Amino acid sequence: MAVMAVVSAVGIVVDDRVLVGAPIWTKPFKFAVSFVPYCLSLAWMLSLLPKGRRVGRRAGNVVVLASIVEMAIITGQVIRGKRSHFNHETPFDEALFNVMAVTVVILWAGTLVIAVLLIRARIADRATAWAIRSGIVLALSGAAVGFLMTQPAPGQQRGVSKVVGAHSVGVPDGGPSMPLTGWSTTGGDLRIPHFFGMHALQFLPLVVMLLTVLAPRFARLADDRVRLRLVVLASGAYAAAFALVLWQALRGQPLIHPDGVTLGAAGVILLAVALGTYGSLRAGTPSSRTATRPEGAPAAKGLTS
Repeated sequence: MAVMAVVSAVGIVVDDRVLVGAPIWTKPFKFAVSFVPYCLSLAWMLSLLPKGRRVGRRAGNVVVLASIVEMAIITGQVIRGKRSHFNHETPFDEALFNVMAVTVVILWAGTLVIAVLLIRARIADRATAWAIRSGIVLALSGAAVGFLMTQPAPGQQRGVSKVVGAHSVGVPDGGPSMPLTGWSTTGGDLRIPHFFGMHALQFLPLVVMLLTVLAPRFARLADDRVRLRLVVLASGAYAAAFALVLWQALRGQPLIHPDGVTLGAAGVILLAVALGTYGSLRAGTPSSRTATRPEGAPAAKGLTS
C-alpha cells in the first residue's frame, strides 16, 4: 500500500485525466494512504493477544488479501479510465464492482473476528485495553457506513441506471469539493463518517501513547486510573463526534457549512469533554484522595499503590 501511494501520487502529477470531478488517480492514492495505518494498527493490536494468535493471524491475512483485491480493481479501473465504485455501465464493470462489494464484506468480517479476540483478551494496561477495544468497534462502525453508499440515490434505479450508489447526499457526486479529501462542499458526504470512524483505530491508541509520554512530567497522569478515565472520555467523545458527522451527512449538510443544530450538538460535545477532562484530572489529585484521612491513620484498602 505504501508503494501504491507513491505510484498513485506520481499518477496524480503526470496523468491529467479527471473522473467524477477529481484527478483520476486520487481514489487509489487515498485508499492506499488509508490502508497503511489501518493494517499497521491491526498488526500491532494482534501482537498484544495473549491467546488466539493463530486465529488472529488468519483473520489478519484475510484483511490483507481483501485489501489487495480491492486495490487491484480500483487501480485497474483507473488504468481503463473507468470509475470503480457504483459502476454498472457494462456487465464487466458491474461484475468488478460486485467483486469489490464482496471483498469489503470479507474485510469487515475479518476485522470483526480480530475485534472479538481483542475484546476477550486480557490486556494488562486498562487504558490501552479500552482504547484498542473502543477503537476497533468504532472502526467497524465507520466501515459499515460504506454499505449506505451502495443504496440507489434519487433518480437511480437498479438494473437501469449506469451508476447506482453515491458518496454524496442531496447533491450529485463530482460537484464542488474540498481539496485533497474530495468531500462535497454543497451537500452531505458519507465518506466523512466513513473516514472518521475507521481511523479511531489509530486515534485512541495514540491518546494512550501521548498520556504515557506526558506522565513523567505531570504527576496526575502517572495515576493509571486518571489515564483510564481520560481514555474513556476520549472514546465517548470520538463516538459522539462520529455520530454527529454521520447525522450531518445523512441530512445532506456539508461538513464546512453546519447549521445551528449541528453547531449546538458540537458545542455540547466540547463542553462534555472539557468538564470530563477537569473531573478526571481533579479526581486524580493526591489531595482529593487523602484529604478526608486523619494524619497518621492507615490508608483505606484499595487506595494504596
